Amino acid sequence: MSEAFESSLYELFDDPSLSEPVLIVALEGWVDAGLGASTAMAALLDSSPTELLASFDDDRLLDQRARRPIARIVDGVTTSLSWPAIELRMGADRNGADVLYLVGPEPDMHWNRFVDAVVELAHRLEVRLVVGLGAFPAPAPHTRPVRLAATVPEASAALLERIGLVAGELEVPAGISSALEMGFGESGIDMITLWARVPHYVAAMGFPQASSALVEGLCAISNLSFDATQLAGQADHSRAQVDDLIASNPEHIAMVRALETTMDATEGNTLGVDELPSGDELAAELEQFLRGEEA
Repeated sequence: MSEAFESSLYELFDDPSLSEPVLIVALEGWVDAGLGASTAMAALLDSSPTELLASFDDDRLLDQRARRPIARIVDGVTTSLSWPAIELRMGADRNGADVLYLVGPEPDMHWNRFVDAVVELAHRLEVRLVVGLGAFPAPAPHTRPVRLAATVPEASAALLERIGLVAGELEVPAGISSALEMGFGESGIDMITLWARVPHYVAAMGFPQASSALVEGLCAISNLSFDATQLAGQADHSRAQVDDLIASNPEHIAMVRALETTMDATEGNTLGVDELPSGDELAAELEQFLRGEEA
């Protein structure tokens, strides 16, 4: 291995000849309402075989006390530890197009160095586009298709026209996806992060509608081909469960109808979600409902 790689934050196990791969990013630890991004990434990884291409120096990037390894104990004997790991994996879509996946926990430390390492790898592997996946709670009803918003670095602003944006000016705590956007924007590689808008009242639970929308958005923006049929089936089942619970509470019915009216009329938050029944209250009831269904 060359001196450059010995001093970096990653170890590259192979140097494959790839044809303009797309890099898909979904690191755990930041906003992921309804488990939209993590479920979408899991479905993508399950869609075809992948190989480990590079691993990152987790001892320098992760706080092991915050992300403790899992110990396997058999008859009192500790037989193994499963350590959290940030990995770059390679695979292909249904048409054989090259795809890279950046998976694992969001780094706890050394964000700037991590971004530099990921950008370096992307240039080395001739990545043509980086697509991040995310999901956030929104004043949206579960009875309407999940809409996507997107964020990009300034250099990739043209990509917004194909997805949509959240209008206005926001200042919010950032995840590593924002740092990657800035890094790729300065490096000359386009990056876009797709954000599924998850109904605030189901944000604490699995919401496969968001995952299905993210996979469809990924295919549209990247010209990749993935099968979202299984996610769509899970989404139909989830929709029916939420419908059953909402139908039992007149306040919840009124809230959903109000959200429907607002979404149909405007993309803004003119409704005033703070005045509606709280998302925490509804999420708790939904969790109880689903536990009863699984019993």
